[in-house]
Amino acid sequence: MLNKIYAKMDELMPELLKSIQRLVAIESVEGVHTEDAPYGEMPKRALLEVLTIAEELGFHTKNIDNIIGYAQYGEGDGDYIGIFGHVDVVPVGEGWSYPPLGGVIDRGRIWGRGVLDNKGPILTNLYALYALKELGVTFNRPVRVVFGTNEESGFGCVKHYLTKENPPVFGWTPDCKWPVVYGERGRALIQFVNHGSQEDFNEFINEYILSSPNNGVKLGINVKDEDFGEMIMRGYKLGMTDDNLFFQISLSYPKVKTVDELIEMIRKVTPESIEVVCAHNWNPVFYDKESPEITLLTDAYEEVMGERLAPVTTTGGTYAKIIPNIIAFGPSFPGQKDIAHLPDEWMNLDDILNNAKIYSNALYKLKDL
Repeated sequence: MLNKIYAKMDELMPELLKSIQRLVAIESVEGVHTEDAPYGEMPKRALLEVLTIAEELGFHTKNIDNIIGYAQYGEGDGDYIGIFGHVDVVPVGEGWSYPPLGGVIDRGRIWGRGVLDNKGPILTNLYALYALKELGVTFNRPVRVVFGTNEESGFGCVKHYLTKENPPVFGWTPDCKWPVVYGERGRALIQFVNHGSQEDFNEFINEYILSSPNNGVKLGINVKDEDFGEMIMRGYKLGMTDDNLFFQISLSYPKVKTVDELIEMIRKVTPESIEVVCAHNWNPVFYDKESPEITLLTDAYEEVMGERLAPVTTTGGTYAKIIPNIIAFGPSFPGQKDIAHLPDEWMNLDDILNNAKIYSNALYKLKDL
C-alpha cells in the first residue's frame, strides 16, 4: 500500500504546488483586529482560502470564528488525530529576488513568503491525508488538519481552539525540523525590577548576568538534564514598568526544573531591593522518545529517506507548547537553516515531495490508533 500512496503523492504534486501558490498569494500578516476578523482581514482571507481548498478536496470543514479552522476526514467529534499548522505569516520585508507573494517555481524550488513557514507544510499534510482518502484508507479515529491564523504573534488561535474543541489524542505540527522532535525547552521571560539605588542595581546586573556565562551559573540556575542539555540565558533587555527600571532575560530551560523553582533559586542571590518577576512562561514539551508513537514517526522518516535518525529536542517553540499530545514533526531537513522569515523564503520541490511521503506514511501507520 505504501508504494500506492507514494505514487499518489507523485500524481498530486502539481496540484499541491498550485494550492501552495494560491495561499502564498495572500499576504496574511496580522492586521487591524475586528469582530469579524479577529487577527485582521488577511489572515481571515487565508483561512477562508485554505478551507475552500479542503472543501474542493472533499473534506468536511469547520471555521471557528474566523480565528482557526480545520478539515476533517472521518466521522464524529470524539477522539481524533490532529495536525496543527498556520496560514499567517511574518511581514514580507525588503530584499527579495523573487515576488514574495508569487510562489514562483525556479531552480527546483518554490519561492515566497510562507512556502516554508507554514503554508507549504500544512498544505502538504492536507494533501497527504487526501491521498489516503482517495485510496480508500480508513482510520479508527477522525483525522483533522487544523489551520491557525495567529502563530506568528501570540498563539491566540490555538488557545481559542481549546475553548471550543478537545485536544487530539496524538498528532504533530509541521513547523520545526526533521527528524522527530520529542521535546521543546521551556521558555521564560524573567524581569529584575529595581526598587533600590541605581548603583546597586547596575552592580548586580553587571556581576550576575552580563559578566556571567550564559548558563546562568552566577544566578544559581545552571541546571541541565540528559534530554535538553544545559540552561541557556539570553535575550537581554532594559525597560520600565510602573516607573521602575527593569532588566529582562530570556531563559531557555530544561525540564529538570519548573519556572517557579528557577525563580526561587534566583531570589536566593538577588538583593531584597530587586524584585524577580516572571513576565511570561511556556513550559517545556516532552514526549517519551521510546513511546510507540515516536517510534512510528521515526520509522516513517526512515522508510522514506533511507536513514534512521534518532529523535531530537529543540530550543524553538511551536503549537506543541499549547496543544496537548502533539509534537513537532518536520518540515526542514538537517542543515536547512535561516530560510523562514527572511527574503527569498524557499522550499525545494524534492523536499516537499519527500515531506508528503513521510506524512502520508506516518498517517497510514496511525490508521489503527
